[in-house]
Amino acid sequence: MRNFILRRLFYGLLVLLGTATVVFVLFNALPGDPARMMLGQHADQKSIDIINKDLGRNKPLFIQYLLYLNDLSPVSIHDEQNQNSSLYLSKEKYTYIRLFSLVKEKVLVLKYPYMRRSYQNKQKVADIIKETLPETAALAAAAIVLASILGIVIGVFAAIYKDTWFDNTSLMFAIVWVSGPSFYIGLILAYVFGHLLSDYTHLNFVGSLYVMDDYGNGEYLELKNLILPAITLGLRPLSIIIQLTRSSMLDVLSQDYIRTAKAKGLSFFIVMFKHALKNALSPVITALSGSFAVMMAGSVFVEEVFNWKGIGKETVYALQKADMPVVMGTVLVIAAIFVTINTLVDVVYGLIDPRIRIV
Repeated sequence: MRNFILRRLFYGLLVLLGTATVVFVLFNALPGDPARMMLGQHADQKSIDIINKDLGRNKPLFIQYLLYLNDLSPVSIHDEQNQNSSLYLSKEKYTYIRLFSLVKEKVLVLKYPYMRRSYQNKQKVADIIKETLPETAALAAAAIVLASILGIVIGVFAAIYKDTWFDNTSLMFAIVWVSGPSFYIGLILAYVFGHLLSDYTHLNFVGSLYVMDDYGNGEYLELKNLILPAITLGLRPLSIIIQLTRSSMLDVLSQDYIRTAKAKGLSFFIVMFKHALKNALSPVITALSGSFAVMMAGSVFVEEVFNWKGIGKETVYALQKADMPVVMGTVLVIAAIFVTINTLVDVVYGLIDPRIRIV
């Protein structure tokens, strides 16, 4: 089991390395001078040279790539003394713990990944993500809970009452929901429930889960703001879970052990929910792990529609302003979340089914 976990972790690190490489290449292939973006078009050449040196852009591209990976790595090599070095351990950049000394004034440190600074407000990208990620996490969590509960319940009853009006209706709506783009469904829900029917629904959202009070000196939960964005984001995985649960339940219900359980006189509830559903959930769990990545990507559109101040909206704003460090940072964080979840799912599968460990 230990070798299986180490192998999955190694694969995850390779995916993250590949993502960081692609992001770095795309960033450096784009036209424009980051120094001028940060300082403005009327900046003097001396200031531009200082910024380019700080970013490492005065070095060959491969060296820039290695410096970028060194900044991203939680364990990295730096120079304690030479302030002119690209590896200089600046306290303005890094939050770190010194581990031990290496050769030639180099030290090994444990640090938070440094994803550079925003071109627009000079704020650390890590701080921007730290501020916006909880909003997106709350939205994604609410959406996945909604999709999981409703999807499994509807899928189970669609399988039990196969070919009835309930089964046909649930499949029809599932196809409609999975076919509709998130931003389009979001606009419809926002217009109908947040505008036309706002006097009845009271869902005239303000764009965040956390809202300042009337005195501007505190934050409190405004859960009603979560309803429409969570529904919009959860509709696509909901439709997938309905179809997967129905299909898996129909397959399980045709097995011999289910017929044996019925012949023994076990209650309907025990047969369906203890024996059938338990064995039908494996593909659903896989779909849930994949759906989280879809939600993180879909949150870009949903947050823009509902003015939700999460990482998706921040990414859209950064793209509009050509603030590439923020775009690069958000892409890497989403990739890291996706890899972490999939690795955890693989490990759970390995614990449940020993056959998977040899794959």
